[in-house]
Amino acid sequence: MISRLISFEGIDGSGKSTQIDLLSAWLTERNIEFVIVREPGGTSISERIRDILLDKQNLFFSGESESFLFLSARAQLVSEVIRPALESGKFVICDRFIDSTLAYQGYGRGMDLSQLEAMNNMAIGGCVPGQTFLLDVDIENSIQRRSGNEDDRMESAGVKFLSKVREGYIQLSTQFSNRINLLDSTEVKSSIFNKITTQLCRVYGDLNV
Repeated sequence: MISRLISFEGIDGSGKSTQIDLLSAWLTERNIEFVIVREPGGTSISERIRDILLDKQNLFFSGESESFLFLSARAQLVSEVIRPALESGKFVICDRFIDSTLAYQGYGRGMDLSQLEAMNNMAIGGCVPGQTFLLDVDIENSIQRRSGNEDDRMESAGVKFLSKVREGYIQLSTQFSNRINLLDSTEVKSSIFNKITTQLCRVYGDLNV
């Protein structure tokens, strides 16, 4: 049985939140039970970790420390929210998940990908997304979309870092093409969303009930 865990990935400004909002409304209209979570966060412990990770005053994280904190937040989220929701038959919509670790800490920070994959596996305990939607946007558009918003520590890491992260995401979409759907976020929002719902209906059966 394909996992009902659905993740959305992409650099900031890619339009993840917009598509998650659209999907939330779409599922609600069809009386399909679901929960929405974000990473890092989603539980009281994970939200505290989020505050540490995104605080711009915390400039001198090692790649290892950053990774362990993200993974700690993820492990708590899986244990407290994601696994119980899946076991009850609900869909779980996750704003970032395992691929963020590989893209940001692996490709972005240069940490060993195989080690990160092993750490990911420990944190999620088998809760792998059934489908992932990767919203791709170039760095210039990402910056324009975020203009007027205050950057957090990850967003302010610089163009070179974000370029590595974006390229990492694209590499992951090739490596895990059976799960990751690469979408051009410069397309019309409704067109992107139609592709998302079409894929979900293909994978999970007709959800237009």
